[in-house]
Amino acid sequence: MKLKLLLFLFLSVLTGQLAAQTNSINEEKFIPIGGIEQWVTISGEDKTKPVILFLHGGPGSTMSQYDDAIYGAWKKEFVLVYWDQRGAGRTFGRNAPEPVTEEYWIEHPLTVERMVADGIELTEYLVKHLGQRKIALVGTSWGSVLGASMALKRPDLFSAYIGHSQIVNGEEGFLHAFNTVSKLAQAAKDEESLAKLASLGPPPYGDARKSGQLMRIIKKYERQNATPAPATWWKLASAYDNEKDAQHRYDGDDYSFLYFAGHKALEIKSMEAAVNFMRDGLHYKIPVYFIQGEEDILTAKELTKAYFDKVKAPKKEFVLVPKAAHGHNQAVVDAQYKAVKKSLNLR
Repeated sequence: MKLKLLLFLFLSVLTGQLAAQTNSINEEKFIPIGGIEQWVTISGEDKTKPVILFLHGGPGSTMSQYDDAIYGAWKKEFVLVYWDQRGAGRTFGRNAPEPVTEEYWIEHPLTVERMVADGIELTEYLVKHLGQRKIALVGTSWGSVLGASMALKRPDLFSAYIGHSQIVNGEEGFLHAFNTVSKLAQAAKDEESLAKLASLGPPPYGDARKSGQLMRIIKKYERQNATPAPATWWKLASAYDNEKDAQHRYDGDDYSFLYFAGHKALEIKSMEAAVNFMRDGLHYKIPVYFIQGEEDILTAKELTKAYFDKVKAPKKEFVLVPKAAHGHNQAVVDAQYKAVKKSLNLR
């Protein structure tokens, strides 16, 4: 009798393990999106679970190379999708020439409209491929431009939108950040930063190099009062830890930032300058959550909260995260997790 019971328990565990393996999903591949091949990874312990599409920032700051260091624990409850956007990471490497030239930059423009269309096409693929009716959308920084735009344009595809470090008005936000760091540098008697800020002058610039220089000062002051992410989060997965992928990430980051910031010398228009959700994005048909770092200077809490207050949505929530700046840390990821669970009515 005892032997039969042990055999029954063993078979039950084995059956459960086999079922879990059968239901799991782990796909890494190029998918035709918007007329080019784009890199997408899909992973989860149970492919019937709710799907989350992560939209990375940058625009060239892909997430697929970090081996789920940030969100890996979520795989038990969700299917996670990372996408190297047009002009970034492996998608850039698949489509760009070697070596990359200024002619390529100029002849292959990036626009918000084109990348939003890419994101919607990817979502349509995921809905069909994974047998899901709707998908949860998490966008960070630049990804929040795509995320908000996608949610506003095709609410039928999404269960909720979670915007982290939400960009509201590109030009106003950058000018606000310039004024903030100018005051902080004055209070700190930071002569080096003050000299650089004086030479730059207030934005907009029309020169991507100047935008990058201001961003470095902004990051310097954000770090002073924020808790950083664990260093282990940024360890490359072995499949991406090679010279070829590193070069594609580097080149894609340059290319994407040129179009984000704009560069008049090459007649490249700024994508950021066209963003104004206060004008174009106040009415959502799905739940909306904004995760905002209290120490975020680049996308300041004052601007995000003013936008949140005007937003109309079936449900909305503003989460201010202490000791968090523009990027990720554990408190931000915890807030995102709670928002996703709330939006899907999961306990």
